[in-house]
Amino acid sequence: MKKILNYGSLNIDMVFSVEHFVRAGETISAKEVNIFSGGKGLNQSIAISRAGAKVCHLGKVGSDGVWLSELLKENGVNTDFVSTKGSLTGTAMVQVSQQGDNCIIINHGANGENTAQELSLALSGFGKGDIFLVQNETNEPEAAIDAAIKKGMEVALNPSPIDENVKKMNLNKITYLFLNEIEGEALSGQREPKKICAALLERYSKLKIVLTLGENGVLYKDADTEVYEKAVPVKAVDTTAAGDTFTGYFLAEMVLTGKVEKALKQATIASSITVSRRGAAKSIPFRKEVNAFGK
Repeated sequence: MKKILNYGSLNIDMVFSVEHFVRAGETISAKEVNIFSGGKGLNQSIAISRAGAKVCHLGKVGSDGVWLSELLKENGVNTDFVSTKGSLTGTAMVQVSQQGDNCIIINHGANGENTAQELSLALSGFGKGDIFLVQNETNEPEAAIDAAIKKGMEVALNPSPIDENVKKMNLNKITYLFLNEIEGEALSGQREPKKICAALLERYSKLKIVLTLGENGVLYKDADTEVYEKAVPVKAVDTTAAGDTFTGYFLAEMVLTGKVEKALKQATIASSITVSRRGAAKSIPFRKEVNAFGK
């Protein structure tokens, strides 16, 4: 069976529940403030594990974030390559509106201090056909991608947050590209989902694009296949980990069955359950919950 190595961020999230997102020059009071585990990397590793696949996490925390490594372990994630640095753990300030929407500011902290030696050591246990998952919340993501490709691994990229380095990246290196509509527009210059995919595939013909559309579902597109999966209607409470849950469940299902349609369906149900709960990692459902949904 294929294995997954996730080179991913580990954050401490400060989550402010607010009536509306704060505007320029405005001071508002939060209805509630909570501290949660977070980071796209952590969320995605937990989602992969809860979906039933094996995942190894490569990342770094500060002395204030050792509990994040313990949380990964408790969820069945291999943490042999999670190390502790003297600097602060990555942090995120999250605003969650009454509608369940969110906006996020991150500080990389220890996420920006991973070394080439640590990457090389982690990659030594992986090879052809395994999956290398990476986001844009850790340092040197493109160098890490190149190293994984040399090992014969397939690369899954969630290019968030979008920056100029991502826009310049040769995406023909990537197997699976996970995007939301905002990220899709930033990379393609298009707004309509099918046009986003068409523009990206015209430039990067090898991509397998997974474009999440919020309440409008998800579109999968590669050179030969197009599959649409409609969203599962639920009352959204907090959308913070929705995309990460989707990414993790999709990749887990591709490892377990290799079937795109099944992966889209499982990931859509899982992310719908996630948005109905507060918090990031703790809101991610287990596979048995996803399988039982709607029955």
